[in-house]
Amino acid sequence: MKAAIVVAALLGCRCLAAAEDATVQPWKPSGISSPKFESHAAFDPRSGDLYFVRSSPKFTGWRIVVSRCTESGWSEPQPPAFAGDGVEADPYFTADGRSLYFISTRSLDGAKRTDLDIWRVDRDEKGAWGAPEHLPEPVNSTGAEWFPRPAADGWLYFGSDRPGGAGATDIWRARRDARGKWKVENLGATVNTAGDEYEALPSPDGSRLIVMADGGLYQSQKTKKGWAARTKLGPEINLSGMELGALFSPSGRSLLFARDTKTADSGEFFVWYEHGPEAWPPNCPK
Repeated sequence: MKAAIVVAALLGCRCLAAAEDATVQPWKPSGISSPKFESHAAFDPRSGDLYFVRSSPKFTGWRIVVSRCTESGWSEPQPPAFAGDGVEADPYFTADGRSLYFISTRSLDGAKRTDLDIWRVDRDEKGAWGAPEHLPEPVNSTGAEWFPRPAADGWLYFGSDRPGGAGATDIWRARRDARGKWKVENLGATVNTAGDEYEALPSPDGSRLIVMADGGLYQSQKTKKGWAARTKLGPEINLSGMELGALFSPSGRSLLFARDTKTADSGEFFVWYEHGPEAWPPNCPK
C-alpha cells in the first residue's frame, strides 16, 4: 500500500485506485513488430494508418514508414509519399490530421545535409500529401532538432542541442505571432537540467508534459506559473534500457512508447494503461 501511495504522488493521480490499476503491456501486432527497432508511432486521425520509425537493431538509419489496416491485418510498412533522402523520424499529426511534423536530414535546395531539422507536410482535401516545408529559423538552428510536437495552445514543443540551453540538449518551444513571426523560448529549469532532455509530449488537454531525458521518462504538470518541476513516471515505466517516442491515446489515459528490450527483438512497442485498460491502440483488423 505504501508503494502505491508513492506512485500516486509521482503520477499526480487524484486517487489511489488509478495508480493500482496502472499496467504496462507489450504491443507487438503482426506486420509492425520485427527484429528491427520500431519506435515513434503516430496514428493518422483521418484514416487510422500507422506511421512509425523503423531503424536498425542498434537504432541507426531512421526511416519513417506507414502501414494500413486491412482485412488481413496491418499491411507491410512502406515509405510515405513525402519520403526524402537522409534519415527521417519522429512523425506526429496535428489534431485535425491536415499536417504532419517530422525531422529529417533531407537535401535542401539541392544540397546534401547532415543537420536534423523540423519539417512539416500538409495534405489537400483529397488527402494527397504536398511538398514538405522546412521550418525557418529560429525554430530550426545550427544545432539538431528532435521530436516536434504541437500543443493545443499553439506552442510547438521540441528538443534541441542549440546554444543557450541548460545542458547538452534541452526542451524548447516555438509559436508564431499574428504577423507570422516565430518566437522560440527555453522551457527553463523546472524541465531542463545540466543533463540531456530530448523529447517533450504535451497531453491532449495540455495539462501535462511527458519528457524523455537522461534517466527515463518524466512528467511535468502545467500550473498558472508555467510547467512545474518534473517528476519521474512510475516504476512500471522506467525499467532498464532506453524508453522513447511516447504517444498519448486520444483520451490521454494511456501512453504508447518504445523500449529497447536488449534482446534479439531490439526496440519494441509497449502501452502504459495509467488508469486501467482502454480500447487503444486500435485493433487491426477491427
